[in-house]
Amino acid sequence: MSINILAVSGSMREQSHSAHLCRIVLDECQFFGAHTRLLDLAELDLPMFRSFDTMPDHDGLRHAQESVQWADAFFLVSPDYHGSISGALKNFMDYHWSVYAGKLFGYGCISHEKGLTVMDQMRTAIRQCYGWSMPYGISVCGKDDFDENNRLSEPLLHQRARMLARDLTHYGALLRKQFLQDLRSDSPNSFAARYRK
Repeated sequence: MSINILAVSGSMREQSHSAHLCRIVLDECQFFGAHTRLLDLAELDLPMFRSFDTMPDHDGLRHAQESVQWADAFFLVSPDYHGSISGALKNFMDYHWSVYAGKLFGYGCISHEKGLTVMDQMRTAIRQCYGWSMPYGISVCGKDDFDENNRLSEPLLHQRARMLARDLTHYGALLRKQFLQDLRSDSPNSFAARYRK
């Protein structure tokens, strides 16, 4: 099956390293046959999530909702803020938690360290929403690992971005296809059974 992959840049800075990493990975996903979109949270300026009965009337939120519904798999990127994900990315995740089930997520981090706790926090949140997670991610140091054209300057990092894109595209399609088949099935022995309408 073809697959739709949505990358979400969790930085509120314009032309952020998070957005650059999203574009790099999405370009690689296209190479492997995926359809792609980028959500740059700096451009959307989403309102703070509250437990609304109805969604607030907000252009950025409507655009985000449509993109999330379109996506079969995700690539989430956050800057490392004191060992944690950005508030902007967590706010985005809170809005859309109900549609993560049965979809595969890949992770990236912009960090002077390895960003492991940041990616672990994303995995924990996605697991609680019954999404699938890649077992590895990609961590990039913004000032050291991008060249003047905002491309990855280290061949090993570029190789990792390509590997992540390949795995996200192929495994994402397999998981999504099986999840959709399970939704159409009447078997009670499937994790997808709870999502049937």
